[in-house]
Amino acid sequence: MKSLQLKKGEDRRLRAGHLWIYSNEVDTQATPLTAFEPGALCRVVDSRGKPLGQGYVNPGTLLAARLLSGDADAQIAADWFRRRIEAALALRARLYAGPYYRLVYGEADGLPGLVVDRYGDILVVQLGTAGMERLKPMIAEALQRVLKPRGIWFSNELAMRQTEGLPDYTEAVGEVPEAAEVVEGGARFEAPIRTGQKTGWFYDQHDNRDRLARYVSGRSVLDVFSYVGAWAVRALSQGASSALCVDSSQPALDTAARNAQRNGYALETRKGEAVDMLKALRQEGRSFDVVVVDPPALIKRRKDLDAGLEHYARLNRLAMELLAPDGVLVSCSCSHHLEEDALQRILLRESRALGRRLQILEKGGQGPDHPVHPAIPETRYLKALYCRVLAG
Repeated sequence: MKSLQLKKGEDRRLRAGHLWIYSNEVDTQATPLTAFEPGALCRVVDSRGKPLGQGYVNPGTLLAARLLSGDADAQIAADWFRRRIEAALALRARLYAGPYYRLVYGEADGLPGLVVDRYGDILVVQLGTAGMERLKPMIAEALQRVLKPRGIWFSNELAMRQTEGLPDYTEAVGEVPEAAEVVEGGARFEAPIRTGQKTGWFYDQHDNRDRLARYVSGRSVLDVFSYVGAWAVRALSQGASSALCVDSSQPALDTAARNAQRNGYALETRKGEAVDMLKALRQEGRSFDVVVVDPPALIKRRKDLDAGLEHYARLNRLAMELLAPDGVLVSCSCSHHLEEDALQRILLRESRALGRRLQILEKGGQGPDHPVHPAIPETRYLKALYCRVLAG
């Protein structure tokens, strides 16, 4: 196995627990990146040749290598993946009553570039890097050995793959239905794993949806960027008097309506862009006791920060205008580049501009099936602020 040698002093982050190596940290005189094939395994050594571990390389990307193990002589094979997956499974089995969760969350589970979501006996797998794509047969074998799934859906249509120089594709192994069942908080949902967003369901908001219970009993709820209605249906199952879903996708709204129906509830839906729909609801004189704003990442790159901040501000201002007196706003962001304090400042500024008083009641983040790697701040991304909005 070839070695990848770092420049002097560039080993500090790895010794502190980080898993990423950038191309400008590599001693390309000693170990040219061009000598490696994309996704090839390598031994990582410091400037003196002392082993730091084993990882994989992509010579054509800024993030040139990722560490898999601190053991430079580790045998990266199906059995190695089995042990990592079993460790990830042991955590989720303690946390959740049923087999519905993110089973593998990349770097945080010691498997950089790999995501696995579990829907009972169906697994949805995303391979985000050239290294994990190359190791795919070992990953598939390990998942079969640990979980014996009925089917595995490789959902590899990711922006990250374009950066890695990888083609998009989807692939079924075994029996994979169009949609899988999710059970959350006693409610049952249909998750469109073949055609939906990401892996079909957003497990990271599970705990935040649990928090709704104390706010929604007997109250009307507006779910903005609703996708397949997880927030709205959970709210109805927790005693909400009514719920309205707003989304730009008609198939998502159709699934949301079915999800409400299968749990015995009626659901109103409105198709359109969020800002336009919020303005239209305001013009119609509608108001809601609880408004949930859970958009996709509006700041994907640091250069998008200013435009993204304005977008978050506009959405939350319109949401506050639709709140009934003494209403509750649940404002979420999955943009890593938007820090929680910045979201809080946006909410304060917009509430003051409307002449409202704002109280922050609770703060939530991603659930524990999306653990945070303490050396990699990028693994912490989700924010959810529960706010009471009062007359000034």
